[in-house]
Amino acid sequence: MRNAFINELVALAEQYPHIALVVGDLGYSVVEPFADRFPERFINAGVAEQNMTGLAAGMASEGYHVFTYSIANFPTFRSAEQIRNDVDYQGLSVTVVAVGGGLAYGALGYSHHAIQDYALMRAMPNMLIAAPGDPLETRACLKYLVENPQPSYLRIGKAGEPVFHRTVPEIVPGGWLPISSGCDGRSDKVLLSTGATLGHAVALKQRSEYAEYAVYSMPLWGMRQKAAQGCRVANVQRIVTLEDHLHDGGFGSWLMESLATAPELRERLHAIALDPIVCGLVGSQKTLNAKGGLV
Repeated sequence: MRNAFINELVALAEQYPHIALVVGDLGYSVVEPFADRFPERFINAGVAEQNMTGLAAGMASEGYHVFTYSIANFPTFRSAEQIRNDVDYQGLSVTVVAVGGGLAYGALGYSHHAIQDYALMRAMPNMLIAAPGDPLETRACLKYLVENPQPSYLRIGKAGEPVFHRTVPEIVPGGWLPISSGCDGRSDKVLLSTGATLGHAVALKQRSEYAEYAVYSMPLWGMRQKAAQGCRVANVQRIVTLEDHLHDGGFGSWLMESLATAPELRERLHAIALDPIVCGLVGSQKTLNAKGGLV
């Protein structure tokens, strides 16, 4: 997803001269194509993520669409106040890019576990979360965010994610993007994923107990997309959500909250998310996902 991100950003920057990239002294071997092609629109803010976010907000107030880029929790939790006050509250076109969502950097320990970031970012009323499930969804998210500038959070994997689409899909906020056969509106059982757990959803479908489930991805969602989910849930009998995030405050919780006024529909939902046990563990992404319950 990292390569898809930078390649698409460079292509979009060719079309849109207001696109800028600000990094927190990270991203080497990834961001060079942008830095070399557009040096006047590339800034290394150093190991100072709060300053990076404030700088991005200032540039956005002058007409730029700024992408801030760093690993996992650094551009989010370290910059939470600046995101809340400078970006989201002002409604500015800043896209916070976190590479290595979930447990992609699991070998570096809890400081690099991005497993509470949805909870933080979805609490921002103007924030749109972009959590692509594969490299082509990454391209689709970037195109949407550039064409619809707003405060946004782009959460991408580290590297090596499989491709599930043949072409770059058309996406809309809150939309269920079909992945597998059976996603034709007739299936009454759904595996609904956001982010890099799309691969887990596809793998689950291979099991006999999930063979009848249709697989969907939701790469764009946030506080403003909640209201429309009830109608979609009402059309199915069973939904299993998947995410590489803790249960509390995550994607499954978001969908359940959208059904607050329809308790009869909440019974149709089951959330597969990470157990808090992973907070104290160090290991590979695959190992930690398994320990946390993503199997």
